[in-house]
Amino acid sequence: MSSTKQVAENMLWGGRFTEGLDPVMEQYNTSLPYDRRFYAEDIAGSIAFARANMNNGVLTKDEFAAIEKGFAQIKEEWANNTFKVQPNDEDIHTANERRLSEVIGKEIGGKLHTGRSRNEQVVTDMRLWLREELRTLEGYLIQLIQTSVQRAEAEIEVLMPGYTHLQKAQPIRWSHWVLSHATAFTDELRRLREVVKRVNRSPLGCGALAGNPFNIDREAMAKELGFEGLLPNSLNAVGDRDFVFETLQWGSSFMLKLSRWAEDLIIYSSLEFGFVRLADAYSTGSSLMPQKKNADSLELIRGKSGRAFGHMAGLYVTIKGLPTTYNKDLQESVEPLIDHIKTVGDSMQIATGVLSTLKVSPEKMLAALTPEMLATEFADYLVRKGVPFREGHHISGRVVALAEDKNVPMDKLSVEDLKGIDPRLGDDVVQCLDYERAVELKNATGGTSKSAVREQIEKLKQQL
Repeated sequence: MSSTKQVAENMLWGGRFTEGLDPVMEQYNTSLPYDRRFYAEDIAGSIAFARANMNNGVLTKDEFAAIEKGFAQIKEEWANNTFKVQPNDEDIHTANERRLSEVIGKEIGGKLHTGRSRNEQVVTDMRLWLREELRTLEGYLIQLIQTSVQRAEAEIEVLMPGYTHLQKAQPIRWSHWVLSHATAFTDELRRLREVVKRVNRSPLGCGALAGNPFNIDREAMAKELGFEGLLPNSLNAVGDRDFVFETLQWGSSFMLKLSRWAEDLIIYSSLEFGFVRLADAYSTGSSLMPQKKNADSLELIRGKSGRAFGHMAGLYVTIKGLPTTYNKDLQESVEPLIDHIKTVGDSMQIATGVLSTLKVSPEKMLAALTPEMLATEFADYLVRKGVPFREGHHISGRVVALAEDKNVPMDKLSVEDLKGIDPRLGDDVVQCLDYERAVELKNATGGTSKSAVREQIEKLKQQL
């Protein structure tokens, strides 16, 4: 008998086929190189399924005990990297069941799969694995937000330019910038926790598509595996990859926000700005120019966001035209999901490292502030004297124009120059040129004053 024919017969579906697989097709079909990481989840699901089959009379207590003991040994083999993969192990399910029959004998091992399909098995494994991975990501994200809050508290005195259109706009606190991203990350934390709830539902007991014929207790299996509920329709359960879509959507949304955070820091760390300096651990040099210190960590975060978006877009294209229930195309949901989780998790950890070790330069931030950024303060000054804002805005614009005509900064205009523009600009108008005062006046909730920043800090702490 040819080796390829032997392989076909030994596979779970091999009895129907008499000819062997094309070797290229065999490699093309296999998923074990990447789904082997689900070995613990696959074993846990198999034990829960076997226990349910013991409770409904398909297995005896002794048979279940043998299966449970056999899987304990197999799990140890995977953990110790002593599990020997065979040519007919096309996926983790086949490998585990094949090894179980070797350990406890085919007579009992052959009963494991009674009433079960790999269609439900793979999606059970994926959900179990993904649930724990997302909880790990939740921990990484909390660390990033906590690091942001700690920096905001410690460096609340530092002022810097705030930008719109990448043009200097108004003075703000460095802490306010840090918290702007922490707020966005906290929104993603809430979304992540919602995703986990929808991932954590059980498809086990749905069979290939039509359900289980042995009156299996799906609720009991779900409870044993830590699921929070059941997928209610067997057709939907085996073909559903919404939980993968939603994970990739969430990860893409988070990476988009992290990419913008990284872009700001790339700009702020450039020599032209010099607001921050990255630690050597998160920078690289140039092979040609010894003076260079490149923000490669941040550039990689920015680049890997595109990788994350690609995972999501690729899976949408793969699945959009599939008929209902299971199709082998769904195997293509596994690799991008695994890579997506690693990409997002690594990026979170790098971002936290960057933020916790970078050094700020309050002097350069302060030096970057310019009097023109205080133009709105003149309009607000007039508003406090009863002048309509639109009129005050027009007058403050004339102040800017006069400084440009004289080719001097606004703070070099004399009080007489200002009164010449409008007599309502009194001697006390010079207070409008105080950066600290301008920042502290923005004290409404969400603003950049110390009190408003501290309020944001407390809110974020509560949400964590």
